[in-house]
Amino acid sequence: MGRAIVGTLEELGRFFVFLGRVLRALPRRPLRWKLLAEQMERIGVRSIPIIALSSAAIGAIFSLQITILLGWFQAETMVGAAVGITLARELAPVITTLMLIAKNGSSMTAELGTMRVTEQIDAMETMSVDPVHYLVVPRMVASVLVFPILTGLANVVGVTGAYVIAVEMMGVDPGGFFEQLYWYVNPIDVVSGLIKASVMGFMMSVICSYFGFYSDRGSKGVGESATRAVVTSSVGILIADYVMADLMLKWLY
Repeated sequence: MGRAIVGTLEELGRFFVFLGRVLRALPRRPLRWKLLAEQMERIGVRSIPIIALSSAAIGAIFSLQITILLGWFQAETMVGAAVGITLARELAPVITTLMLIAKNGSSMTAELGTMRVTEQIDAMETMSVDPVHYLVVPRMVASVLVFPILTGLANVVGVTGAYVIAVEMMGVDPGGFFEQLYWYVNPIDVVSGLIKASVMGFMMSVICSYFGFYSDRGSKGVGESATRAVVTSSVGILIADYVMADLMLKWLY
């Protein structure tokens, strides 16, 4: 028990030291624009299909369940407001982040872990090239920029999926659907979700880069680091989402 606690504290200490290195390297010039563009294309453009598919499914499932529930109170047209608010505030940023952790976070850890195992990171340090600035910062900046864009896409596709189910399958009035969506979903709901997405993008990139950066030697160590990165970042994202939701409910909504 004592060793586990000490090991956890050592891991946290090493993580915060790594976080400090990332924050110190962030304003340093020059920013690797080519690497940034590559990461934005990899994290953003290549993730559009999976984000669109998962968002449409979530919107459709949520619409199906909430329409049945609201039907008990003869308030089926409120499904537009319910879906819009829930997607904008919570589901879109969280589902987008979890999908990107599974798709990009694991590969980010594996890529950096392989570079550590093959001593490429050690070689960069030997040549006085800061590997954090060269490897981690472009991934972090790309995640912070791309996550809100993909979250906006998730909002649009999710509402579309909800509309199809509510109107075409459940018989909800289309005018009522959009009227409630218009009146109850405020810009601050959308903005708060985009802020969450940026914070979650920062967290995912730093956590996954950390586990890759300090991966154990060998292919087994890289695989274990990727697993730990996905689990840790997923749990951290959910905890952070609750904290941000609580703060936003008190100060924004």
